[in-house]
Amino acid sequence: MLEGLSLIFLLALIIAVLIAMAIRIVPEYKRLVVFRLGRCIGAKGPGLVFIIPFVDKPVMVDLREVFFDVPPQTCITADNASVSIDFLVYDKVIDPVDSVLEVEDFTGAARGLAITTLRAVVGAMDLDDVLSKRDEINQILHEKLDEVTDRWGIRIMAVEIREVVPPRAIEEAMTRQMAAERNRRAMVAEAEGQREAAVTVAKGDKQATIL
Repeated sequence: MLEGLSLIFLLALIIAVLIAMAIRIVPEYKRLVVFRLGRCIGAKGPGLVFIIPFVDKPVMVDLREVFFDVPPQTCITADNASVSIDFLVYDKVIDPVDSVLEVEDFTGAARGLAITTLRAVVGAMDLDDVLSKRDEINQILHEKLDEVTDRWGIRIMAVEIREVVPPRAIEEAMTRQMAAERNRRAMVAEAEGQREAAVTVAKGDKQATIL
């Protein structure tokens, strides 16, 4: 009798474990890519998803927009100036199946691609353009990255350059230039003020003479 109860309890426990293994609850912002005996049978979810224990292998994919940063990279411009640039890349999975089947480590692959693309883009521009055309560089990087990542089921949402650091000598020259420009504007403003004051005094003297 006890042995029969033990067997029933054991069978019930095994069934409960199998049911727990067969049920997956997939949130709205994720998808479950299922492999059955090594073959991909598609993406499941959101909601309640049933899989076959020991036969199906599920891979959870997050559909939310994420980002990764590219650390400062030293690039050579078309006029042989060295500049350091770091930026952020925002991306989002649009095809869960391709994101699993077509690339092993998307973040690593995209970071390497972003660095290579950045150096190619900066290498075709003069230093002045690199310093003044951040939006244009962002757009070019965005388009070139998106062309490649599209086959991975990934969409590049945005590319944002955080900082562009020119060579120290050029940075010092730019600082001196800005200081000189500020001094020039101050001198112009002072001269304008003196001229207006002289005109006002002259008009006052003229009115006094007339009276």
